[in-house]
Amino acid sequence: MNDPIEFHKLRNGKIQVMPKVKLKDKNDLKLAYTPGVADVSLAIKADKNLSFEYTNRSNSIAIVTDGTRILGLGKIGPEAGMPVMEGKALLFKHFGGVDAIPLAISNTDKGFILSFIRAIAPSFGGINLEDIESPKVVEILKELESSLEIPVFHDDSYGTAVSVLAALINALKLVGKSIKEIKIVVNGAGSAGYGIVKLLVSFGAKDIIVFDTKGAIFKDRDQEVKTNIIKREISEITNKDQLSLSIEEAVKGADLLIGVSTKGAFNKEMIKKMNDKAIVFALANPIPEIDEQSALDAGAYIYASGRSDQKNQVNNLLAFPGIMRGLLDVNAIRVNDNALIAAADAIASSLKGDLDRFNIIPDIFSQRSELALNVAYAVGRSLIKDGLARRRLSDEDLKAKIADKLKLSFDIEDYILDKL
Repeated sequence: MNDPIEFHKLRNGKIQVMPKVKLKDKNDLKLAYTPGVADVSLAIKADKNLSFEYTNRSNSIAIVTDGTRILGLGKIGPEAGMPVMEGKALLFKHFGGVDAIPLAISNTDKGFILSFIRAIAPSFGGINLEDIESPKVVEILKELESSLEIPVFHDDSYGTAVSVLAALINALKLVGKSIKEIKIVVNGAGSAGYGIVKLLVSFGAKDIIVFDTKGAIFKDRDQEVKTNIIKREISEITNKDQLSLSIEEAVKGADLLIGVSTKGAFNKEMIKKMNDKAIVFALANPIPEIDEQSALDAGAYIYASGRSDQKNQVNNLLAFPGIMRGLLDVNAIRVNDNALIAAADAIASSLKGDLDRFNIIPDIFSQRSELALNVAYAVGRSLIKDGLARRRLSDEDLKAKIADKLKLSFDIEDYILDKL
């Protein structure tokens, strides 16, 4: 079946809730529900952290959207955003064994969204912010990270950044360059560009210039840079010489060009101005800033895009299922840059086959279990080390716990799907 409308209509969506226990008789009912469940509720009343042990909270996250930036479709509303949220929930489950509940809300006010998420937090082990317009989503992210005791993940920022860094780690090995020495140009100052820049700086990048539709971002450019939280923070950590220049000028001698913007934003003349063994990540979807052949013809040594029909696909799917698995299995309080860098390194290290210019990033479908395990373990271990995990497991116990969770979830899913 190739018709997406019929595909969704046939099953009334892509996800459902499944029980973990059987109800064969009254004794089972007594244990699972009343009166026996009252004992569990009283135990949690005495220690609310037991909710992570006695309920599915330890494996549940909420995917929250207000429908204001759904894919590349824009502000189409919560109902129209639900198929995308269900799809994200499916990916969390299929690739990370995580139970994700889509919550598309009909209020776009930042204050309401903050209150809503804080109110539902006791039901979940983590929150995934999805397809909320910028810069509002970053403001929400920062406020929630400082007020909630469960991790808040923003895939457009964090997932994109981790996937880009993973690809870059391997690309730099091939070209023999250091993150501290390369010149980086980023086109796009939305959530994705923001996340990429922040993580690259944490990883050691020293020379980055970021462009939006008005040109290079620097501190005193205009009022927008001063008031937009994303652009203000970018201006504080990039463009060290505070240069006002065009992207055509900036790419001269650049080692890395990243596009998270729009189709056709790059051309051959720009690529020709770059340094030897130039790296080009053209990540606009579905049509990249420049196509692979044009970039290679112009002198790019390594090219990556977000397209699944090309080699070197930089896709958030490499990152977010395993990251969330790791966050949940150590009962994390929040995610930090160290954990994201650990995830990127785990993805880069999971590459199969020989590292070459057309093979810098793993394939998610052929390495589903292995990649999720490697990423989750790296994230969990990092958070334990940094004191951000309630569940402080040994390395051996952590890896075993993650492996057991993944195997159980994947075995059950495969059994169910085989019956469909």
